[in-house]
Amino acid sequence: MTHRPSPELDRLLEGYARFRNTGWTPNRERWATLKDGQQPGVMVIACSDSRVDPAQIFDVNPGEIFVVRNVAAMVPPFETTPGHHGVSAALEFAVQVLQVQEIVVMGHGMCGGCKAALTRELHGTEPGKGGFIADWIALLDDAREEVVAHHGVEGRAAERAMEQAGVRASLANLRTFPCVREKERDGSLNLRGAFFAISDGVLHLLDEDTGRFAPAS
Repeated sequence: MTHRPSPELDRLLEGYARFRNTGWTPNRERWATLKDGQQPGVMVIACSDSRVDPAQIFDVNPGEIFVVRNVAAMVPPFETTPGHHGVSAALEFAVQVLQVQEIVVMGHGMCGGCKAALTRELHGTEPGKGGFIADWIALLDDAREEVVAHHGVEGRAAERAMEQAGVRASLANLRTFPCVREKERDGSLNLRGAFFAISDGVLHLLDEDTGRFAPAS
């Protein structure tokens, strides 16, 4: 197959050239320490949305955070049925092998996945035409009920409520994993909810006692 010229790939390669000059070369010692393994202390579960890169938001060096990104930053509940459990596999690796001390679930403003969960606009569509997304965000169906009861299905207030409800739902699902429950109980693992507002660039943290998000200090 002959590939046609791609300005998108050209931009990536230009970025790679900048990385080699300003990211890799000046930090060779750092990269040398990573060539034989990784020891991140934090796992971040975030949305695949191109506007919310955890490494950029938290301004971390390579090797500092173990990241899983998917539509709406979702964690499915623990289950043992056969299947391709990508998020569960990454979670198991982070907790059991890397032994991270912190898991941060970070939702964000203007999340298309959460909006689709709220409106159910993709409900009933075929795989390849929205069905994969619909099945995935159905994980938010229970959380959606309370949001709809208080805010309806339209408007920014309802959307933000759904985005933040998604974080709480993923935290609840994390606690269905025995390895997570055990480590949280003995104090070797902390779970935290976060929300990044694209509109103003402010990171909010969840207070699980009150259920509210407040700007990080």
